[in-house]
Amino acid sequence: MLQNKIQKLADQYKSDTIDIRRHLHAHPELSFEENETVAFVTEKLRSFGISKLTAKANTGLVALIEGKNPAKKTVALRADMDALPINEANEVPYKSTNPGVMHACGHDVHTSSLLGTARILNELKADFEGTIKLLFQPGEEKVPGGAAMMIADKALLDPKPTAILGQHVMPLIPVGKVGFRKGMYMASADELYIKVKGKGGHGAMPETLVDPVLISAHILVALQQVVSRKADPKTPSVLSFGKVMADGATNVIPNEVNIEGTFRTLNEDWRKEAHQHMIKIAKGIAEGMGGEVDFEVRKGYPFLKNEPELTERSIQAAKAYLGEENVVDLDIWMAAEDFSYYTQEMDGCFYRLGTRNESKGIVSGVHTPTFDIDEDALGLSTGLMAWLALEELKHT
Repeated sequence: MLQNKIQKLADQYKSDTIDIRRHLHAHPELSFEENETVAFVTEKLRSFGISKLTAKANTGLVALIEGKNPAKKTVALRADMDALPINEANEVPYKSTNPGVMHACGHDVHTSSLLGTARILNELKADFEGTIKLLFQPGEEKVPGGAAMMIADKALLDPKPTAILGQHVMPLIPVGKVGFRKGMYMASADELYIKVKGKGGHGAMPETLVDPVLISAHILVALQQVVSRKADPKTPSVLSFGKVMADGATNVIPNEVNIEGTFRTLNEDWRKEAHQHMIKIAKGIAEGMGGEVDFEVRKGYPFLKNEPELTERSIQAAKAYLGEENVVDLDIWMAAEDFSYYTQEMDGCFYRLGTRNESKGIVSGVHTPTFDIDEDALGLSTGLMAWLALEELKHT
């Protein structure tokens, strides 16, 4: 039985997959700088006997695994490879050796898992019809997103997949379980850059100044009306500002203040409308208080929608592989993912891999300096993705 073969191979190669993950974790590289990572991935694929490799998007890679009758159907599997600019605080044997860079979002897990999946599928080429396309992409963490660059570099052509699957670590889900959501799942994400300009000077003489700090404070408070007063309550939206730079002192008012934030939502029409509301509010307040404002919206990733029928097939396949009790339903997640670009090109299913283990103290969230995973997840993830891919290949 094919499922048993997959499970046996996943168990057999689990320790190797963990070793690969630890190597990647110890040698993280930032977005679009994944030169050593893609070289390592290339070497591993070749060692597995996978030779149809094509470089894409500078530091990306496409690989093909062809079964019998390879032209019958193609399914794509995706992993991202970049790390984050974070100093790792974990004291583990595989701690980052690159100061200030860390795999704090699990992309080392995604890459090692896809390598493990590739190894399994390549050994089972005689057992399936069709082609598996592997996408190892750069730069998920940084706009414009490696997915968009891979698509622009024709990574989805020759052959063109009919569906794509991707997985992401989830520290809120216990190890041994996975999560799915049909339909709308993740938000679009835009970066906001606001420069408030006034006239600085001595803090003891505010009547002679146009205070950009005060103007900025009014703008920050007023912009929250975009979500609380303008948005449809049925459309989740988030507006947050994480950086406010006023380079003054206790008695020095600067000439300008720089603000950076993010806007996220699940509706494209509202997304465009909200941009205009924000710009209008900021400009009105700044001009009314005697200052000026430059408001830049850098449009980021679109929302991510899992194709319902593909996702339902994947859910049923996951239940068959793991047991119904180990497949959970996900809520909408207001984070963003450039996997969404792929779902604009074809049917997609983006699911979550449980990595939490409270008994081992593995509870930290992604994008934190103490993020880690229970590596037992790597015994599950490789086989599950192989199984999902082959089940999808059979669907007509």
